[in-house]
Amino acid sequence: MAWVLLFLAGLLEIGWAVGLKYSDGFTRLWPSIATLLAMIASMVLLAAAMRSLPVGTAYTVWVGIGAVGTVACGILLWNEPINALRMASVGLILLGVVGLKLATPP
Repeated sequence: MAWVLLFLAGLLEIGWAVGLKYSDGFTRLWPSIATLLAMIASMVLLAAAMRSLPVGTAYTVWVGIGAVGTVACGILLWNEPINALRMASVGLILLGVVGLKLATPP
């Protein structure tokens, strides 16, 4: 269950990172409210997951999900560049996240 909570927390991290862009520096009310709610929910789920997962693993996986998802959203929503170095870097983040998951006892 902790891994499910952590995955959901990571998805919400993507949501609040994307929300920061849409909030335009917290100058737009509804995107700002949605962003803040996603931040709070993401932190609550991360904290719940950390009850049974090692802090280093949980935090790194959470950040990794958020980072990879935010890069993907940037590419899909704002036509951010796709190049070999950028994609290799994302691949290394994914490799690290998977490695931590596999190295953490159930």
